[in-house]
Amino acid sequence: MRKKRVDGIARDTLRFILEASRSTAPAEFAGLLQADDQIITEVLILPGTESSRMSALVRLYMLPNMQVAGSVHSHPSGVLRPSEPDILFFSRTGDYHIIVGPPFDEQSWACFNAAGERRDLPVLDVEFDDHGFEDDLY
Repeated sequence: MRKKRVDGIARDTLRFILEASRSTAPAEFAGLLQADDQIITEVLILPGTESSRMSALVRLYMLPNMQVAGSVHSHPSGVLRPSEPDILFFSRTGDYHIIVGPPFDEQSWACFNAAGERRDLPVLDVEFDDHGFEDDLY
């Protein structure tokens, strides 16, 4: 699989991840990351994703034919290190993997590569296009 280069994550996308993780706790939150112009701007929540206090299960067979930059999930325990099952999942879903934990703020997350090694991922202030789905209807 060809690795997609990413320059950073949009601040609003990170805030969405943190809020979704906070509201899902004590169960884990999980999704896939999509990048546009080398910036992570989207979190894909696949149908059939299951969450519990111990894990989250993402059904990759539900992924449409698209490339993902990586994954995101929460560790409500606060341990911001990937487990062995996390690393196995990472190897199938890109090269940028975010783990977030309590208190779910902009300092309580880490990014890892597919091998589970910590990597830098800058948080970028990005202007989002206001073009919405409704605009496509006219």
